[in-house]
Amino acid sequence: MSLSLSDGSDAELAALVLAGRQDACRALLARHRETVFRLVRASIGDEHEALDLTQEAFIAAFAAIGRYDGNRPFPVWLKRIALNKCRDWARRRKVRSFFVRAVPLEAAVDLPDDAVPADVLASDRAELARAVAAISRLPARLREVLALRTIDELSQAEAAAVLGVSEKTVETRLYRARAKLKAMLGQI
Repeated sequence: MSLSLSDGSDAELAALVLAGRQDACRALLARHRETVFRLVRASIGDEHEALDLTQEAFIAAFAAIGRYDGNRPFPVWLKRIALNKCRDWARRRKVRSFFVRAVPLEAAVDLPDDAVPADVLASDRAELARAVAAISRLPARLREVLALRTIDELSQAEAAAVLGVSEKTVETRLYRARAKLKAMLGQI
């Protein structure tokens, strides 16, 4: 290709990645890492884990780049991979929490407390933490729609494409997610 990598389309960069060009990997990563990170962070609610899962999503995407269809939007394909990584993470976390709870009570004193002390957070951070906690308690299908539409600012059609559902389903899930979130934030 005669154009610079920053001018290339996602499909052109994907073809270069497939041809073994590392600079094309870096260009795609630079172009999409922020939106993927925001989606992952919103989906799982843990910033540190979101960094790892974002990295895992890009590694998986580059490993599967041969299956990418250049006629379809690259961000949709990439966000699907990222959401699958989030789902895998949630399943692993659920299994781990089962075993943590199965520990005898006398051994539970050695378990670390992940809660952030309230006096450490400023009032705006406390409000943000409250909202993130409420979002993380939403069912995954509602949390994903909420993240795609409000945080990632995808259109209804784009969110439907990422999730593989109809636009009406996205609309319904978004309505339910907002209603449930409103009710939870009113209770806390």
